[in-house]
Order: sequence, then structure tokens, then C-alpha cells
Amino acid sequence: MTDLKYLELEKHGAVTVMRMNRPETLNAWNLEMRHEMRDTVVELVEDQDLRVLIITGTGRAFSAGEDVRGMGDLTSLGTRGFRAHARMFHNVLDNIEQMEVPVIAAINGVAAGGGCELALSCDFRFAAESGRLGLPENNVGLIPGSGGISRLVKVVGPSQAKRLVMTGEVIPASRAKEIGLVDEVYPDDELMPRAMEFAQTLAEKAPLALATAKVVINQCMNVDIETGRNFERIGQSVLKLTEDHKEGALSFIEKRKPEFKGR
Repeated sequence: MTDLKYLELEKHGAVTVMRMNRPETLNAWNLEMRHEMRDTVVELVEDQDLRVLIITGTGRAFSAGEDVRGMGDLTSLGTRGFRAHARMFHNVLDNIEQMEVPVIAAINGVAAGGGCELALSCDFRFAAESGRLGLPENNVGLIPGSGGISRLVKVVGPSQAKRLVMTGEVIPASRAKEIGLVDEVYPDDELMPRAMEFAQTLAEKAPLALATAKVVINQCMNVDIETGRNFERIGQSVLKLTEDHKEGALSFIEKRKPEFKGR
């Protein structure tokens, strides 16, 4: 990886932790940080040794999203320029959503605006008890524009999505779990150990099967049932021919732990 100023990467075997590191601003994004995230995510997508990614923040926040103090610079780009700039960062979140490894958001504090949208692009969302999530763009005359609405409505349903977007309220982790916005809530000091434990469990699974499962599940969110079943059959037919499938079947017969190679 190239030298990073606002991100930290930690490797734990096949698990990588990407930590946003701008704690004095609650890990809000400025232009340089967004570019670092773009380049880093592209490199992670291409990392063949990566099996699970955890995204978290330094200090008392996951991320407060866009740094409001820099928004004036964005409006000077003009409407078309702003959309082009926004599309660049939207692609970062799309890459996270589409990368063929499980991605866990370890929400260690506030996840607001773009920070909440970042968490929504992940496959799993674990939150600390001190975590708070919301989309307060309404308070500055905007709406979520980086997948915050389109992803949120599929996670919590239209009524809860409208409430969060229209009120701009930032809700505690316990409430976020009640409505399905986060999967698990842990005491603050247990968040990263539990996220890492889950990541290691996933890292031991057959990586091609995990990748295929993620792709098919994501596609099934947007298609009819029959098309979804066809995706399942295609995925299964490809996995049937892999070395990992043969190893899995053999290890089951031999009553031993499988050694998956991603082939």
C-alpha cells in the first residue's frame, strides 16, 4: 500500500482492518481522505490474499461523514462538477459493496451522514453500545446522496427509512439494532474482539463460496425470484468444479478441518 495519512491498515493473517484516522474531526472526510479511501479500496479489491475486511474508526467515532467545513469547496464545482466528484466517492462505496470478500463495519462511535452510508455498504454492521447512527443531511438542506436512501430502504424498510431521512435523527445503537440497521451491539471494549472473532470464522470458510454467495445475495435483492434461482444454480455449477469443493467434501468424509485454497 502507498503511504497513508488518514487511514491505517492492519493485517491479521487473511483479515485486514482499515481504520479511518482523523479523530480530531470524528473521522470526517476531506478531499485527501476520500482519495486515500478510493485508492486503498481499489488495492484491497485486487488483494488476492484478503479474505475478510473490517472497517472501523480511530477514537470515539466511526465517521461523521463529509466534513461540513469543506462543503463550500464542493459547491464551487458547479452542478455537473459536483456530480462527477460525488460519483468518484460513490464508486468507493459501490466497490466495498461489490468486493468479493465479506466486509464488516465495526461501528465504534458515531456513524452519521456519509459514515452511516459507508456502514450501509458493508455486509455486516456491528456496533459498540456507545455507537450512534443517522443521516442528518436534512439539517443542512440536503438528502443522503451516497446510497444512504437506496441502501437504507432495503435494510430497514420504507417507513423507518423515511423517518431517519426526514427527521435527521441520530439514533443509539440499541435502537438501530431494533430496526435492523445494525446486526449486533457489544460493550465498547468487546466490539473489535467480537468483530475479529467473526472475521476469523469467515476467513476459514471457502473463499470462492463466500464470494459467490455475496454476489448472488446482492443480485437477489434486485431481481424476481426465478431470476434469483437461476443465479443460485449458475453459482453452484461453477463452485462444483472447484478444488475447494473437492477438499470440503473430502475433509467431511475424513472428519478433519478443510484447507481451502481459493481455487
